[in-house]
Amino acid sequence: MAGKQWEFIKVSDNLDSLFRLDGKVIVITGAAGLLGQMHAEAIAAYGGTPILLDLNFNAVQLLADSLNQKYDINCKGYQVDITDETQVKNNANQVKLDFGCINGLINNAANNPKVETDNSENFSRLENFPINIWEQDIAVGLTGAFNCAKYYGVFISENIDGGSIVNISSDLGLIAPDQRLYADPNKPKHLQSVKPVTYSVVKAGLIGLTRYLATYWAEDGVRCNAMCPGGIENGQPSEFIDKVSNLIPLKRMAKANEYQGTLIWMLSDASSYLNGSIVPVEGGRSVW
Repeated sequence: MAGKQWEFIKVSDNLDSLFRLDGKVIVITGAAGLLGQMHAEAIAAYGGTPILLDLNFNAVQLLADSLNQKYDINCKGYQVDITDETQVKNNANQVKLDFGCINGLINNAANNPKVETDNSENFSRLENFPINIWEQDIAVGLTGAFNCAKYYGVFISENIDGGSIVNISSDLGLIAPDQRLYADPNKPKHLQSVKPVTYSVVKAGLIGLTRYLATYWAEDGVRCNAMCPGGIENGQPSEFIDKVSNLIPLKRMAKANEYQGTLIWMLSDASSYLNGSIVPVEGGRSVW
């Protein structure tokens, strides 16, 4: 019996460039924050041009100057309130004018309501949570992402080869916060600290927005995916870090730079057939 004849598919000649972002103009909201800075540096390192949006103009200007010097690029920072539709619209037009195109968007900005308390009332608890803080958190995390998709996204859809939108969700968009992490055995129930409700609602909402956008401009080559990062170790008390680490199969929290590889993959041609995916990057926590 003759041996089986194997047919080999030709290997791409461009595997080494799959992850490159050369010539790509990518908007990042909340660029002055810890993850925003990591996103911007990764994009610059892979040849892209990060467009840095934040309320803090001085911070994004300093970041832009640093990246331009280090990577010999021409990135720029803008002061934009993404909850203000007019500001987003005007900035999208300005970026298109300044750079000629927009190839990607990272909806990264979000309020991170803290686990806080005072001696008389814990406002983080659902029964005490102020409606004005609810509205502020939703405005930044969800309305802001909608505004950005509406204006930067439509420019991405006008490109011949489309582009990529990445929504930064969270492991808490997939699972509920474990409120036992914040428990204090010396306090009564009504004073126990909890992770506020808005964080979970916003991050779950971004997953819904991702699925919607994944189909909306698909015929124009625009892909939309969500990354769900886990918690980053960033100076928290060691007792808290230990508690969280015990909930994670890898037994540790993330380093701030451990999301950069996933982000570059999602923005680049290396993930050209990835669309509508919700990608947990949380050490396995949501598996349990």
